[in-house]
Amino acid sequence: MGSLSITHWMIVLAIVALVFGTKKIRNLGSDLGGAIKDFKEGMQESGPVATETAAQPIPADAKVDAQPRRSATQQ
Repeated sequence: MGSLSITHWMIVLAIVALVFGTKKIRNLGSDLGGAIKDFKEGMQESGPVATETAAQPIPADAKVDAQPRRSATQQ
């Protein structure tokens, strides 16, 4: 009862093909491939930008406001 054999996977694949149809499965595969491709391209584009912003030092005289801002109803 542990793992599924190849015949079990073939039956599952046949049922999925009958329920969804091969055209929808093919479209799903191409959409997934396109999404992965776009993600990889986005990661390559954002790589140099992230390193440029991380390399910029924070000015030593930067003033940080430690008091929380209050709305008009809290005053």
